[in-house]
Amino acid sequence: MKCIAIIPARGGSKRIPRKNIKDFLGKPIIAYSIQVALESKIFDEVMVSTDDVEIAGIAKQFGAAVPFLRTNKNADDFASTIDVVAEVIDNYERLGKKFEFGCCIYPTAPFVMVERIQKGYELLVNKKYDTVFPITRFSYPIWRALQVVDNKTNMIWPENMTKRSQDLPPAFHDAGQWYWFKISKIFSNKKLWTENTFGLEISETEVQDIDNDSDWQIAEMKFKLLFK
Repeated sequence: MKCIAIIPARGGSKRIPRKNIKDFLGKPIIAYSIQVALESKIFDEVMVSTDDVEIAGIAKQFGAAVPFLRTNKNADDFASTIDVVAEVIDNYERLGKKFEFGCCIYPTAPFVMVERIQKGYELLVNKKYDTVFPITRFSYPIWRALQVVDNKTNMIWPENMTKRSQDLPPAFHDAGQWYWFKISKIFSNKKLWTENTFGLEISETEVQDIDNDSDWQIAEMKFKLLFK
């Protein structure tokens, strides 16, 4: 069963310029994703999909393959992950290389752990899921969420106003780190999630969106606490 790790890293990040290769505690942030993929010992190929020559060079420096550059069509703000994955798989097939399983690991996910990648693969293969990805609980019950309409604040679901937090069901969100998938399944469904998808719950301490400079600073602080 051949496996490929695909790390999508385009060059045109706008909110944090050059985000995918920005220094994160001593090395380019993409290096963490590359090194975890290599250390997992699962993949036949660890590759970076990029349109950017500088990113390609750094990716190779840390051990990833970059056998081709991403097309302009899949390098803008509107290209989806499934579009990028499909392009990678198609290009490898043209090179005579076929894979049964893939894992898309995001380039700004320094909290990804080897054991999580390995567990995801184990679940995908042994439990025969189409896809597996990490999820984490919302820290506050979303069922008591508020909204502001015409400068007035009210509950989205007012029926939950008097309910205790512990009596409301837990809710989760995508941790935004990686997706394991059976390649034939995501192509037939044309999406990364199917009705046969498993969410691997991980701690909130292992999760941090990085969309602005404040997020970046928080991520570095959390990383130090978690790993050092």
